[in-house]
Amino acid sequence: MRSTRLQKLTIAGILTAVAVVGSMFSFPFLGSKCAPIQHMVNIICAVFLGPWYGVAVAFVASLLRNILGLGTPMAFPGSMFGALLCGLVYAKFPRLFPTCAAEVFGTAVLGGLAAYPVSVYVMGQSAAFYAFIIPFLISTAVGSVVSWVVLSAMSHSGVIRRLQQP
Repeated sequence: MRSTRLQKLTIAGILTAVAVVGSMFSFPFLGSKCAPIQHMVNIICAVFLGPWYGVAVAFVASLLRNILGLGTPMAFPGSMFGALLCGLVYAKFPRLFPTCAAEVFGTAVLGGLAAYPVSVYVMGQSAAFYAFIIPFLISTAVGSVVSWVVLSAMSHSGVIRRLQQP
């Protein structure tokens, strides 16, 4: 049991580092900084670690990105809602398509709507209530496609099955 927890913490640490370093690959779009690697990491966390580790990785990566000047406060709602939803969906239905769809919905719709108060009250910017849905949708769609390709290759080679066995 202890080695499993240590393995999960190690994987979570590596994925956090991938998300932070991957945030250097970002592009601005309609007032948001789109970082698709974070969404890829969210889906990989859902598959290998579960929803709670996924939310923790998303939170720590967002915090580090903000501390290092690589992200904005939008990173929090833009990653954590998708991480939670795709982790819960994968735990219930262990398939890639619903997991990727949950990441897109959680980030674009739920995270996009939750970004409004962050924009207004934390960042002091005015924005429409639904203003972040499209930028978050683009970011999460790109990350979901990348994770789909990576995890499909891992699934076909049997790596996922071997890594998920206790």
